[in-house]
This record gives sequence, structure tokens and C-alpha cells, in this order.
Amino acid sequence: MSPARRCAFAVLRRVFEQGAYADRALHAEAAGLSRRDRALATTLAYGSVQRRGTLDFLIARLCTRPLAKLDPPVLAALRLGLFQLLFLDGVAAYAAVNDSVGLVRGAGGGSGLVNAVLRRAAREGRSLLADLNDDDPASAAVLHSVPQWIVEMWWRELGAGETRALLAQVNTPAQSALRVNTLVAGVEEVATALTISTHGADAVPEGLILEAPFDAHASRLFAEGAIMPQSRGSMLVARTLVPRAGQRVLDLCAAPGAKTTHLAALMGGEGEVVAVERHPGRAAALERTCRRMHAGSVEVEVADATAWRCRLGFDRVLVDPPCSGLGTLQSRPDIRWRARPEAVFELAELQKRILTAGASATAPGGALVYSVCTISRAEADEVIASLVTARPEFRLEHEAQLLPHRDHTDGFFIARLRRE
Repeated sequence: MSPARRCAFAVLRRVFEQGAYADRALHAEAAGLSRRDRALATTLAYGSVQRRGTLDFLIARLCTRPLAKLDPPVLAALRLGLFQLLFLDGVAAYAAVNDSVGLVRGAGGGSGLVNAVLRRAAREGRSLLADLNDDDPASAAVLHSVPQWIVEMWWRELGAGETRALLAQVNTPAQSALRVNTLVAGVEEVATALTISTHGADAVPEGLILEAPFDAHASRLFAEGAIMPQSRGSMLVARTLVPRAGQRVLDLCAAPGAKTTHLAALMGGEGEVVAVERHPGRAAALERTCRRMHAGSVEVEVADATAWRCRLGFDRVLVDPPCSGLGTLQSRPDIRWRARPEAVFELAELQKRILTAGASATAPGGALVYSVCTISRAEADEVIASLVTARPEFRLEHEAQLLPHRDHTDGFFIARLRRE
């Protein structure tokens, strides 16, 4: 039995039967695997989770038993086997089928059904897949394995052509990027130690794009605080705020700390960064991150961002509130299945309250940046419009919606406002 397939099967079961997060389940199940097996397990697990919608659609056509009647281990084995047969080149069909049969046999039965369905899939699956299209939202949802309500929202807000291009991107591997912590090391110094594709764009000169696999968290550079795994879209947030050395900066909803420590680095460690985080455990983790990143100018406060108050205004304020995360479908394979349409509007109301608190903390003449890693007008333009209407002293200076297929990074909405 392939260790990588055994690991991926366990991850699938934990995600869809126990509600586990895919990255955390993989981290636990892949312990002890070789680098090669871990890489394959990641491809199999993340790919099968991402493609669940398409896989289930095809399983329903290849199997005589309704999907709802299949035992969870059987469904997991079918998803894993079918993903390999249809979406991975270079995988022998017999290996994908035989290991899937062995996995479900070890989980309690159903091996005959799995064997029959996957052997049929080896013959007919690719022609069934080729018949799918993205002519309309319902069809596109099946082809690209994205919930139909998300496709319909993007179709309405971005247009059909932009949505098709975006959907074609969300199942491809995310760009691998990291930020050099200039409080600790120089960009060229770190770049020479790594295999990189290119430096970041002019907007993020401290960003590096990796062209080869790199376990950043296990590296010496990470332990020394010289690097932070971070998408270029996330790096643009702190850059948009334009913090200066010696200023007072507020970061609401600060954990896990990538943007917080970036702010401190852009200020050269001079000045004050107040980082607010509501959850004590996340706040403690944020403090540890700041110590590792040598961000001594950061002061962490445990508080609710919606109710946070200060006596003196801040020169710069960053509001990066909880969001639906729909801009991160490439790097977070299970988030599309966790998202709910009603949650978008619930989150938008929370975002408005946190942005209002951030606006109140902004000094006259100061800058306020709002960012969310999503692609949803309710959490983006409409939140900004609500603040500008209620607080006319704020003027919108800049806004941008990053899209993965166009900007080759996570989808982010970033807006900068000035308090007159």
C-alpha cells in the first residue's frame, strides 16, 4: 500500500467526516513520511478535496447506488481513486484502483463496489469529463468544482468571461511566495540561499517567488526570523498603508501576524505598532511570532476589535477583519465547502463594525487601510461605501481587487482611505 495514498485517504475522511481543516489533517497524517511521499500525499489530498464537486458528479454517473447511500469510507476511496484517474498524469490506473480497493477493504468493506466503479471510470471517465462545460453557472460549478452560489455571485459581479478565467485558476497550485524580514536579513542575502523564480514586483521588493518546493517552516531562515511565508497579495496590504518610522500604527484583528510584523519591518523597527487580537490563544501565538521576527516595536493587546477604543489617534490603522476567504481557494482546498452564502452578509456586518472602530482610531490626516482576502462585493466595495456615507471625513484614495488568474496571487480587496 502506498504511504502517500494511505495518508491522503485519512485526510479525506477527516475533512469530510469529522470537519477537520485539510492543512491540519495533512500535517498530522503526514508525520514521518519521506519528502517524496509527503509531496504526493499533498497533491492527492488537496486535489481530491478541491475537486469533490466534479468527482461526486461523475461518481453519481458511474455508480448504480445513489451517492447518499454510500458509506463514508467508500466515498472517500472513490474520490481518491477517481481523482488520480482523471486529473493526474503519470499515475498507473491499476495502482490507483488497487490501492483504493485496499484502503476501503481495510476500513470495513465495500471493496467490490469501489473496484467496479473505478474500473468503469478507467474506461469511461475521461469522456464523461470531456463532456462537461462552463456555458452557464450551473455547468461551470460542476466542471470547476466550486459551489454554485459562489459561481453565480462571481458571474453577476465579475461577468461571465472573468469568472470563467478565475474558475480555471482556482484548482491550480497557488504561487509559492515568502517575505524577507528586513529587520533580520537583506533580500539579496536570502535570495541567494533559495531557488527563486523572481523577486516580487516593485510594489513588494521584499517578496520572493519560489520555483522549487521549500519547507519554509522547517528551515533555519524561518527559525531565525528571516522569512515569513506570505502571498504577494497579503504583502501588498502593509505596503498600501505606507507606515513610516516613528509613527503610531494600529493593527486590528492582527493574528496570526504576517501583516503585523511586515508593518514593523517597513517602519525599520522604529515607532509603535499596537496589535489587537480577541482570542487569548491567538494573541499568545502572535506574541511568539513577533519575538521570532524580532518585531520588538509591536505591543499585543487582547481585546474585541469592534469595541476597541483609544484616547489618542493613530497615524496609520489597518483593518484586516475575518472574511469568507473566497480569494484563497487555491491555497485552502476545503474553504469552498465550508463557505455559506448567508455568512458573506453576516461577515459584512461584522466588517462594518470593525472598520468603524478603526476609523474612530484614525487621527486627522491619518490613513486607514481595509483589506479582506475574498472576492465578494458585499465584503469589499459595499463595506467601504457604508463607511464613507456614515463618516464623510474619510476620503477614498485607492482601492484594488486582486484576482488570482490576473494577478497570480490570492484574491484580495484592498482600500486606503484618508481622514481629512
